[in-house]
Amino acid sequence: MVETIVVAGAGGQLGRELASRVPAQFDCQALGREQFDLTDTDLLVSTLDRLAPGQVINAAAYTAVDAAETEVAQAWAANCEGPRQLARACAERGIRLLHVSTDFVFDGESAHPYTPDALPAPLGEYGRCTLAGEQAVVEECPEAFLVRTGWVYSRFGGNFVKTMLRLMAERDELSVVCDQVGTPTWASGLADTLWAAAARPQLRGVYHWSDAGVCSWYDFAVAIHEEAMAIGLLTRPLQIRPIPASDYPTPARRPAFSVLEKSGSWRDLELEAVHWRQQLRAMLSELQERHNA
Repeated sequence: MVETIVVAGAGGQLGRELASRVPAQFDCQALGREQFDLTDTDLLVSTLDRLAPGQVINAAAYTAVDAAETEVAQAWAANCEGPRQLARACAERGIRLLHVSTDFVFDGESAHPYTPDALPAPLGEYGRCTLAGEQAVVEECPEAFLVRTGWVYSRFGGNFVKTMLRLMAERDELSVVCDQVGTPTWASGLADTLWAAAARPQLRGVYHWSDAGVCSWYDFAVAIHEEAMAIGLLTRPLQIRPIPASDYPTPARRPAFSVLEKSGSWRDLELEAVHWRQQLRAMLSELQERHNA
């Protein structure tokens, strides 16, 4: 029997990857904000009642980290109040909720990868409102499955990889922050992770997911250039300079260390750890295939 699953946030890079990788046992109803606005209670409830899904994957979020420092009300509505309303509506209808969160709930002061039960301490409004959203989801829907991730990129939408490719095609030199460390996450692999979680309804609580390995933004940029050059996606040599974050000030503070501990996810979801550079290579190959088509 095919189970209906609603994906909220269909227009984002994760939502689009989810919609492109639906397992055969699920009927995916991928909905954008116009069809499924989490802050619109009437629309939210009527859509759930009409589609009667067995599960909802919430990939909708406000992700403009710097803008959140000034667009506080907008960020909190999208990342806290919206998820609260969704969780309450799911709980009232017996619908399982899978909710996506962020590594920005941590302050980056750890010397070891953050475990799912590590104490959160967000540095800015984006992290604070997303953490509050996590807490609201658990309060309203205790059986929910939550996954924190970070450094997400995809062939869809805007992200670090696509920005680097554009700048690398235009410039002879780039400066990239070298003292912020984390792990890139290909949204395609994150989508597979969420589908694996959907197929395991017994799982609940907080999990972590990114690709395997560790790097700085500088290391990531160097790898993007090397891998893109290797397949002909880029053709120009480029000097990439490592700089401290203090040389690239932003309105919102970023965690200096946001590596997530994922062994529990690999075990419970029965998924293999794949190194971030291997995933980057696969995503760039996708871009090249579409460029050549």
